Amino acid sequence: MPTPSSEIAPADLAACRAMLASGSRSFRAASLLLPARVARPAAALYAFCRVADDLIDRDGGGMRAVRVLERRLDAICAGRPGPWPADRALAAVVARHGIPRALPAALLEGLAWDAQGRNYVTLADLEDYAARVAGSIGAMMALLMGAASPVAVARAADLGVAMQLTNIARDVGEDARAGRLYLPSDWLLDAGIAPEAWLAAPRFTPALAVVVARLLRAADAHYRRAEAGIPLLPADCRPGIAAARLIYAEIGRVLERQGHDSVSARAVVGGRRKVALLAGAPLLAWRATSAPQPAAPLAANRFLVDAAAAAQRPRPAVPWWAFGDRVVWAAELFSRLDERERRRVPASDRA
Repeated sequence: MPTPSSEIAPADLAACRAMLASGSRSFRAASLLLPARVARPAAALYAFCRVADDLIDRDGGGMRAVRVLERRLDAICAGRPGPWPADRALAAVVARHGIPRALPAALLEGLAWDAQGRNYVTLADLEDYAARVAGSIGAMMALLMGAASPVAVARAADLGVAMQLTNIARDVGEDARAGRLYLPSDWLLDAGIAPEAWLAAPRFTPALAVVVARLLRAADAHYRRAEAGIPLLPADCRPGIAAARLIYAEIGRVLERQGHDSVSARAVVGGRRKVALLAGAPLLAWRATSAPQPAAPLAANRFLVDAAAAAQRPRPAVPWWAFGDRVVWAAELFSRLDERERRRVPASDRA
């Protein structure tokens, strides 16, 4: 049985859910596709990520905020969280699910790279960054679901990296206007684009489209690797993760239809399309049962897999059809979001 300290206090969970409701609509929608035993700790994980991002980036705290957050993480992992709901909730999650400090610490390291204005020369360099800010979350989500085998964690980290590469491809213009450029500089140079000059005056060109298309192909390769991990998840989690994979990868398809222009416009997946993809999620979850499972983790993710290698307690099997009610809830949510999207500026839609 879990100890009292491993249960999220109702008030802290409510605070985390409030952050979720006012933050990422995509994350909130995805949380409805997961069983409550996973959605609750996932909300706590999101809340801490949101706090960290706000302190480091949005509030301009930079490296000073990183150091503060590292101390807060030390206290969380020691079972002595500070007086903040997100910290207390994450401490309960760490205690209950055996989350090693190295995983949330990797996230903070990636955010520190943002604060330092780090540039990425090669795709491998960019994957190192994506492993920290997103692969780490995939690895933690695998542990929340009770899928702690090295192969399952590796595939979950693959999904995180794929999603982050998609984010980067989608947000080229938005990042550039904030003074950031994540596209590999050697790819830009191959396309005849001088990175610093382009960042000083960002604009869409056919050459840039080639680079964005190349990044989407890399993301798709990671999505394919991630599919092999779906059968390793508890049955009631498989359709939800399959839906998240389909919906997020669809951003790339929207970008393709926009001519890979992520400077002039932001790719948004409409609510009706999300519902259609959601309907196909159980089929993907079933089809993935025969998918090959690459033995080796992505080089950038290997340290995450190693950190998560501690054994986790087995979880009881749950039939996949328990997903049915959450399909209805999510379909209703996506329909509401579709109506809102027609009234909002697309750039306000944050994944």
